[in-house]
Amino acid sequence: MDNLVRTLGIADVWTGYLFLSLCALAIITLIFIIVVFAQMGNIKKLKKRIDKLTAGGDGKSLETNIVSLFEDVKMLKGTAEKNRKDIRQIYKNLEGTFQKMGLVKYDAFNQMGGKLSFSLALLDENDNGFIINSVHSTDGCYSYTKEIKNGESSIDLGKEEAQALAIAKGGQN
Repeated sequence: MDNLVRTLGIADVWTGYLFLSLCALAIITLIFIIVVFAQMGNIKKLKKRIDKLTAGGDGKSLETNIVSLFEDVKMLKGTAEKNRKDIRQIYKNLEGTFQKMGLVKYDAFNQMGGKLSFSLALLDENDNGFIINSVHSTDGCYSYTKEIKNGESSIDLGKEEAQALAIAKGGQN
């Protein structure tokens, strides 16, 4: 052995240092092997998760499912946008419909009883519309209309008509 040590040219190196270096190298190698085996456990867990994700089919069927889901999402986005446009159109159409109403019943001549006369105010969202005033008497029934623009009438309103307009605009009874 002495000849081998001299042949290799390490005769002047202390054998203890060489032995300790080899032991340290063996320990580092052992630690490396342990780390690799620990990572193998993580790889197995990851493989199980992938198997669970692709269960019931191969990778191509999974890809088909994902593509199908994206198409469904795209269709839902298109439908949602169409619904938004339809709702905007409905609101626009509703602006011109009568949304507010005020009704006041009264006895026009204090003789008939039963309050057969009435004033009816119908207004849209912008307080445009009309008032119908129907007056009942012993001689007959007479109806009048007055146009309302922006909540105001260009013709003077009677007490009951003004009351019906205030009710329609959300004012007092």
